[in-house]
Amino acid sequence: MLYTIKNDFLTVAVAGQGAELMSILGSDGTEYLWQGDPKYWSDRALNIFPYVARLTDGSYYMDGDFHQMNIHGIAPYRCFAVAEHTEDKLVLELVSDDETYASYPRNFAFRICYALRENNLDVTFEVENKDDKTMYFGLGGHPGFNVPLAAGKSFEDYHLRFEEPCNPLRVGFTENCFLNGQDEPFALEGDTVLALHHDMFDDDAIVLRNMGRKVTLETEGDAHSVTVTFPQMDYLGLWHWPKTDAPYICIEPWSSLPSTQDQIAVFEEQKDLISLAAGETYRNLWTIEVK
Repeated sequence: MLYTIKNDFLTVAVAGQGAELMSILGSDGTEYLWQGDPKYWSDRALNIFPYVARLTDGSYYMDGDFHQMNIHGIAPYRCFAVAEHTEDKLVLELVSDDETYASYPRNFAFRICYALRENNLDVTFEVENKDDKTMYFGLGGHPGFNVPLAAGKSFEDYHLRFEEPCNPLRVGFTENCFLNGQDEPFALEGDTVLALHHDMFDDDAIVLRNMGRKVTLETEGDAHSVTVTFPQMDYLGLWHWPKTDAPYICIEPWSSLPSTQDQIAVFEEQKDLISLAAGETYRNLWTIEVK
């Protein structure tokens, strides 16, 4: 099922499957969201919950018991139900059931609210702990954006610009995309700018910490841009399919990181996971602004 919200600036389409964004269309006809192509990447904007990226052997421990879970958790693989739908707002909800409980033994409601505010798309993740035990989880966004955004431009014409100067660290990953504990400084031009080139993703994703929480995809000579603001997320993933000329970039705000190489995660001990007490609700707002 496909759902649409719109205002004078944007028309946004969202699929029930995974509550995944399918289109961010500007009033001038510009499509900002990557439209999926199996040559590069079939998805468009995954929602991640309750674990970000990979678990060693697809496995983890919680409550002292052994469990298994897919990459990026449960949300991408489940159909969400409509909790609210108006002209410019959509709330989709995933409620735990026997299937989710088998891989993540907690009772919960995970809601994603998409709300338009002029040329901004506000995305709110809401997790309600409906269990009598503490929840441990990570979450994040995985939207891909078209690059270039205008005719006559190329991928290499674009850059990412952080709003404020910063000195990020690149999180160290193994060849299999697990943590290796070897974070390194990641230099930006003028402490703000990262020029794009396809081979920067030859070793897979670039994941940053200690970076600014507002970043813009832009180029000189074109008024079109995409700004992602994520004040509550501690990590930022940047990615397109490795060793290709893929015409998109994913700008991925994450609350936590994947597992360490060859170590089975223990959710109660993974310090970057969110802890949510029984009966409480967690909210995380991030925004996609297009021009």
